[in-house]
Amino acid sequence: MSGRKHIRSNYYKNSAAKERNRIITRVVLSVKTAAVIAALLLVSFVFIFSYDFLTQCDYFKAEKLVVTGTDRLSEKQVLEQAQIKKGINIISVNLSMTRKRLLAHSWITEADVSRDLPCGINIRIKEHQPLAVLDLGRKFLINTSGEIFKEMGASDPDQLPIISGLEFSDINTRDKPRSIPFNAVMNVLELGQKCKSVLPYKSIKKVQVDREMGLTIYAFDRIKEIKIGYNDYPNKYDRLKNILAHLKKRRGFSHLESIDLNNLNRIVVHPTTMESPARGHKEV
Repeated sequence: MSGRKHIRSNYYKNSAAKERNRIITRVVLSVKTAAVIAALLLVSFVFIFSYDFLTQCDYFKAEKLVVTGTDRLSEKQVLEQAQIKKGINIISVNLSMTRKRLLAHSWITEADVSRDLPCGINIRIKEHQPLAVLDLGRKFLINTSGEIFKEMGASDPDQLPIISGLEFSDINTRDKPRSIPFNAVMNVLELGQKCKSVLPYKSIKKVQVDREMGLTIYAFDRIKEIKIGYNDYPNKYDRLKNILAHLKKRRGFSHLESIDLNNLNRIVVHPTTMESPARGHKEV
């Protein structure tokens, strides 16, 4: 019986060819990898060289520093806080870091820093607007949003209304709204800033908070205290305006111990003891 003769492949010859192909593949891969690494190193070198050149080039030296939005702070104070001075290379300035430095200042609530190529830097800030001094055992300044922005220092304004009787738990936070007593204080201060307010903001010296009875305001030299309690302040202000106009015509009531507006149906006016010892108080 005859059959086809099986031709066996040369095992050793094929193995050598495969090994040779693997070596070639590895060499090619190594060369490509080396080329990529070399290209990256070259690009990195170019970037580093370019950055060093730009950040040391006199062409980008800061000649114009513009600061806007200052009120209490001076331009010098803002530049010192930003750590920027004339002659600095504007390309070398880290705008984000400079902004963070500005916001770290207790009086600055907003800040923006930008380059004005080829030789300028613009700084725009917004300062906190102090509204009152909050006495919590230690004194703090609150802004027009009712937020504490700094502890009061010797150089801070001392003509602001002083708020006493509140607690730390009353203060504005992002997690909860204002408490009723603190909201009442803010309402009174806001009403005082309206045109022709009967209790002008600039006249308010102190606001005393009683958590049960409400607010007592100390504003005028001729009236020791004005008790306005909680709520319905626009109507209470209208009544107070009428009372003050009425009492102005009566010289005997030029100085008062207090005006109690807690109950609009029973407003009580207390003359000073020296002026009217017999009368005690008068209901309006």
